Amino acid sequence: METLDLKELSKLLAAPEVSAIPRRNIFFRRLSAGLILFASDILVLSFAMIISILFREIFWTGEIDIFYYLEVVPVIILLFPLAFYFRGLYPGFGIDVIDELRNLTYSITIVFAVIAAMSFFVKGAWEYSRLVFLSSWIISLPLVPIGRSLIRKICSSKSWWGIPVIVIGAGEAGEKIINSLSKHKHIGLRPHVAVDDDVNRWGYINGIPVVGGLKTIPELARKLKIDHAIIAMPKVRRERQKEIIEEYSKYFTHTTVIPDLFGLTSLWVSTRDLGGILGLEVQQRLLRSSSIIKKRIFDILLSLALSVIALPLCIVISIMIWLDSKGKILFKQIRMGIQDSRFNIVKFRTMHDDAETRLSHLLKQDIELKEEYEVYHKLRNDPRLTRVGKFLRKFSLDELPQFINVIRGEMSLIGPRAYMPWEKYKMNGHEEMILNVKPGISGLWQVTDRNASSFEERNNIDVYYIRNWSMFLDLYILARTIAVVFSGKGAY
Repeated sequence: METLDLKELSKLLAAPEVSAIPRRNIFFRRLSAGLILFASDILVLSFAMIISILFREIFWTGEIDIFYYLEVVPVIILLFPLAFYFRGLYPGFGIDVIDELRNLTYSITIVFAVIAAMSFFVKGAWEYSRLVFLSSWIISLPLVPIGRSLIRKICSSKSWWGIPVIVIGAGEAGEKIINSLSKHKHIGLRPHVAVDDDVNRWGYINGIPVVGGLKTIPELARKLKIDHAIIAMPKVRRERQKEIIEEYSKYFTHTTVIPDLFGLTSLWVSTRDLGGILGLEVQQRLLRSSSIIKKRIFDILLSLALSVIALPLCIVISIMIWLDSKGKILFKQIRMGIQDSRFNIVKFRTMHDDAETRLSHLLKQDIELKEEYEVYHKLRNDPRLTRVGKFLRKFSLDELPQFINVIRGEMSLIGPRAYMPWEKYKMNGHEEMILNVKPGISGLWQVTDRNASSFEERNNIDVYYIRNWSMFLDLYILARTIAVVFSGKGAY
């Protein structure tokens, strides 16, 4: 962290970095974001309805009168945005992408059910096609979140996207909050200033000014017109935390408190009132029997469908490997499975036959490469890879045969990384939880930092996934996996 001398500190409150954002600008930020998302939602929902009508007319016998469905358009324009608004999706700043996906799914399903029911009273049951409503619902479920995701990706880089927040506490937790919100701008919470009593922390964190002490908060809240605060002081003694919350939360309409569970972040932490005492319930959702059954059904159905689709591509890849280098087409390697079992993971071969000999020789000669391998367990420029292997690794096509492992029940489509037995001693005590579930072909770390994350970070992400599992999270990872694979970004 950079530090400020006293002269700089005295000028900081007047500096442009902490200048007030007029309330009308914050209002227009919310309004602009809400209107853009509203337009995206209406366009996608209308598109889903039109495609469904055309599908019904082309592939189904009998005439269909499109004008009957025009009467439903005002209902779409009214009901869907209303449902989304009450779910807090306009503008949706601060809502996690998984929460958004869940809220959208529930809202879309309920509204389509209402529209289908209303259609019986408007024109009669037989004048509206149930197939049109069903297909519109199916098409809308993935397309509405995708449309919103594209809007956020485009708009989050703009200075007007998001609302300002003040971070109270500039220690380890505060720094992580600032860095995280600065990195994930699509969330829409923009750190504007941080406050801390410790003079040694005054300065800048990732370009965000840190001032002090906490007694300046009322003046900052008034001057900067900030409505959102994040209290990030989990290591402060309980009595002091209570004082800070009671004294300073009254200056903000929204106050988020980072509890003394920092590092145990969870999408599914729920509050419990235990006779007037606040309790936080941290669930291990993927360890439930019902979750395991649902996930297995999801794995089998989708793996069988994807295997049929991928079969022609697998034949082409097999021929390319056979022509490119000597050796077997498929590569098998022992990995750790559920309950610390062992199984052979199946991949397309991407390396030369003497890959391990080459690696051993290379690591002995190059200290920097040895350090890189110890941190990431991979090499960015791996000399063991064949020409075809580099292409397969870039787009993760070498993992297509792992559908066999999923159908056998050894792996899941989405899950923690499939670790090698010798990596167990480096799993920082997380091995018991991680090895309680099946490893996945793809996972949360592959669609976030992919190979840019260290081994320890992958461990933490895997634990996070297990604690926070839901079908919505799996669907999100699956969609992100498809996007990441096509881009080839971050793979080696």
